[in-house]
Amino acid sequence: MKTTVKRKIITIDEEKCDGCGICAQACHEGAIQIIDGKAKLVSESYCDGLGDCIGECPRGAITFEEREAAPYDEEAVKHHMASKALKTDSLPCGCPGTMAKDLRNMVSSSKIEAPVEIQSLQSRLGNWPVQIKLVPDNAPYLRNADLVIAADCTAYAMADFHGKFLGGEKTVCLIGCPKLDDAQTYEKKITQIIALNEPESITVVYMEVPCCGGLVRLITAAIEHAKVNVALKLVKIGIQGQIIEKETTKYVFSK
Repeated sequence: MKTTVKRKIITIDEEKCDGCGICAQACHEGAIQIIDGKAKLVSESYCDGLGDCIGECPRGAITFEEREAAPYDEEAVKHHMASKALKTDSLPCGCPGTMAKDLRNMVSSSKIEAPVEIQSLQSRLGNWPVQIKLVPDNAPYLRNADLVIAADCTAYAMADFHGKFLGGEKTVCLIGCPKLDDAQTYEKKITQIIALNEPESITVVYMEVPCCGGLVRLITAAIEHAKVNVALKLVKIGIQGQIIEKETTKYVFSK
């Protein structure tokens, strides 16, 4: 008969969960995994009830509850984490964005062999650096710019990224990864950039995988914190480079 105790333990609302995997990374005990695109508590005995994952969830899908559950087992956690460390073929969260896919047979040979005009090969990047963490908040090119904030993978998935999104007179490109980098640091940095520079527009280019939606959420939060009137355009890119979805929202704040 399994021993249970009444204690504090996490519960996950699967309706709210979008499978981003941030909670799985935050859980030092490996109690959470992404299974079929949703966060799951894989074992009650792995959850220490401290809730490191709760503050990291951008969707508010994780909360505490007090109920009968298996007691926390530190030794079981040690064995569990040791076995996970031996698996190097995937990221620990197991989210859909890490699923290996071979796309080579989807690229037609005619596209590969077609002549490419020299003009299309010229970079249209108008600023440096581009990594969000490295860009100074007060860089002169940021003032009243048309910001393009792109997830790292988008420029690799979309062959004509420069042609579609860069090259405007006031276009400034910033890039980052909401999954592998610190989302809270990004949110604070972008809030500061928006507040100081009052961009004319912000275009967010992100991938269709669930974890990339974190970029949309943190930039939306940054706009709300900065309280700067701006047009926000969201562009979702498929893993084969196609534009799947576009949406534009105008933020207007009362003075």
